[in-house]
Amino acid sequence: MNGAQATMGGKEGYQRICEWLQIRSGITYQEKKKLLLVQRMQRVCETCGISGIDALADLIESNNNQDIQLKVLHAATTNHTYFFREPQVLDFFRDTILPTLPYNSGRIWSAAASTGNEAYTLAMIAAQTRGRDWAKNNLTILGTDISEVVIAHAEAGIYNASHVDQIPQSVLNGYFDPVGMGQYRVQDDLRRLCTFRRLNLKVSPYPFNKRFHAVFCRNVLYYFDREHQKDIVEAIYDVTEPGGWLLTSVTESLRDLETRWVPVQSGVYRKVP
Repeated sequence: MNGAQATMGGKEGYQRICEWLQIRSGITYQEKKKLLLVQRMQRVCETCGISGIDALADLIESNNNQDIQLKVLHAATTNHTYFFREPQVLDFFRDTILPTLPYNSGRIWSAAASTGNEAYTLAMIAAQTRGRDWAKNNLTILGTDISEVVIAHAEAGIYNASHVDQIPQSVLNGYFDPVGMGQYRVQDDLRRLCTFRRLNLKVSPYPFNKRFHAVFCRNVLYYFDREHQKDIVEAIYDVTEPGGWLLTSVTESLRDLETRWVPVQSGVYRKVP
């Protein structure tokens, strides 16, 4: 079945899957992304031997097959990610935020960590800028994602060539070890800086005992409707230290959400000190 046929034949199932995703995770697929979601659901059907999108909707609604539910959730939330994404935001982190982090207790949250690229990127920037010993002794990075599959990938810290091909060779040599089959693993000391856990951003308040000095929530807000976008960034505000930072994608603006965050520049917001 091609994409057009899946869209026509799976209309009812598609709508039910959209409703299930909205209820289960708060994720909203706009009409312009319909074909993308249909294609992703079709791949789940092909992988699991399911006859079509209507049958897939039946399975996830029945609550009798958690494995299928997790596969649907993972497929719907998978986003292309890579190291050192959006240098403009990362430069601000390096030049403005890193120098202000407190001694021995700097806490950073990668709130949509996916396969860990962002969390490890932040660890590498800290090591490059302030030294590996400083990073190991003064920094803790938490990465969270709704998908158990990508969390397991992040914990392993192993990436193939398509993930690392944009990294300068000096960085690749300095922070990764080749492990065969064209794959590279983040070196142990940087992996120990990063902890990964499963978390649904829609479910708040968030279960943290300590607040964060900087939170990265990039390229995920557009999955949610406006109401949930505001709820998420307000919940992040509550777990951020006074004077702390929220960094979003440069294409995701909070200006129309009427939140407590103070805009600093594109993709950068600050909590009132």
